[in-house]
Amino acid sequence: MPDNLYQYQQTGRYFAQIAGGLEEEGADELRSLGATAADVAYRGVYFEADTQTAYRANYCSRLATRVLAPLLTFDCHSDRYLYKTARDIRWTDFIAADDTFAIAANVSNSRISHSKFAALRLKDAIVDEFRARYNKRPSVDRRTPDLALNLHIDNNRAVISVDMSGGSLHRRGYRKQSVEAPIQETVAAAIIRWTDWKPVRPIYDPMCGSGTLLAEALMSATGTPAGYLRERFGFERLPDFDSDLWREVKAQADAEISGVAKGLIAGSDVSEQAVSATRKNLAALPHGKNVAVQQADFFTLPGFEDTTIVFNPPYGRRLGRDDEMAAFYKSVGDFLKQRCTGSTAFVYFGKREWIKSLGLRASFKRPLVNGALDGRLVKYELY
Repeated sequence: MPDNLYQYQQTGRYFAQIAGGLEEEGADELRSLGATAADVAYRGVYFEADTQTAYRANYCSRLATRVLAPLLTFDCHSDRYLYKTARDIRWTDFIAADDTFAIAANVSNSRISHSKFAALRLKDAIVDEFRARYNKRPSVDRRTPDLALNLHIDNNRAVISVDMSGGSLHRRGYRKQSVEAPIQETVAAAIIRWTDWKPVRPIYDPMCGSGTLLAEALMSATGTPAGYLRERFGFERLPDFDSDLWREVKAQADAEISGVAKGLIAGSDVSEQAVSATRKNLAALPHGKNVAVQQADFFTLPGFEDTTIVFNPPYGRRLGRDDEMAAFYKSVGDFLKQRCTGSTAFVYFGKREWIKSLGLRASFKRPLVNGALDGRLVKYELY
């Protein structure tokens, strides 16, 4: 490490992890936040940024899962060399002996073939270095570590990074209550982004579940930073953390939060529990009480004109047999066709096989991964 600088300090280059299918959108978003040289890679984006922009990316990105600050990149053909190299890092720059840490590792096409073993060897190096110097060691805490590290080994090339986000950025903090199979927050944010919706037209989610799509629409409309409710970030553990600059970045972003007309964003669900969860979750956000939520069966709604309709229908476990599912989706398609003239519907299909059952012609179908689901977001123009 020349001049005692870590790699991110030398290069100003970071890596944003982003779900598959969202990399191009993620690169555009990072550029809008001030990043330069945003290069798309598999499941992420390499980008260049000054310190202020790196803080802003963590606080404001709606699509990134986490942002990594690389400490060191090196050839790594054995676990012994991984251990030896990791011991040379000044771990006291990041944690003390009574702190906690966790390591996320992924390995591909390398002599070290198991990610858990790679993480174990990096853990051993950190622990042994502290023991040798202080006769004390930091503990592993996988849930709420003081320091989150990432180890990536591909083709025998290793990168050790600090997780600047301090845990996945999809955990916005507004989900106080949940229902079965909620859509991930970053995926919901991507859906709202792909609708091209602007807060001058009504938007409605008729199967709102715990309200994730409504919450992301609200945050987009009001300009609320994605990290608004997060209590801490991993970049606060970096040796060059600038607390004054971070307060300035946060204050600037928070100052741009604006209001939204009451009822412009609205939704409903047949489940009383879901409606209760949605209201509680929205209440955690600025202007959340301006979102109208009601308990109603989708098929009893009067219909919608000149509205952006966005929803994530149930995809199997809640409805039972395939013939029931096909009938359900056909009824959804009939509702949209008959009662939603002049509107645009965006439907997320967790299981792609139900797209044909809707019986409507799609304007686009976009791949969108939600956890283990390789789903599709489908747009329908309802004339």
